[in-house]
Amino acid sequence: MSDIASPCVDVCRLQDGVCQGCFRDIGEIARWRAANDAEKRAILARAAARRERNEFGAPRR
Repeated sequence: MSDIASPCVDVCRLQDGVCQGCFRDIGEIARWRAANDAEKRAILARAAARRERNEFGAPRR
């Protein structure tokens, strides 16, 4: 069991294969439950980079 919490914020709207809420792509969302901690940290880093670029015009949090 991992101590790394899901980045899901219950704003599940996909645009171009990326969630506008958590900024994970569809593959990352699908893999999350089976991912080990290293994979989860990598997913979180990619999502943070997407959020920082503010893809899709979503508001920054």
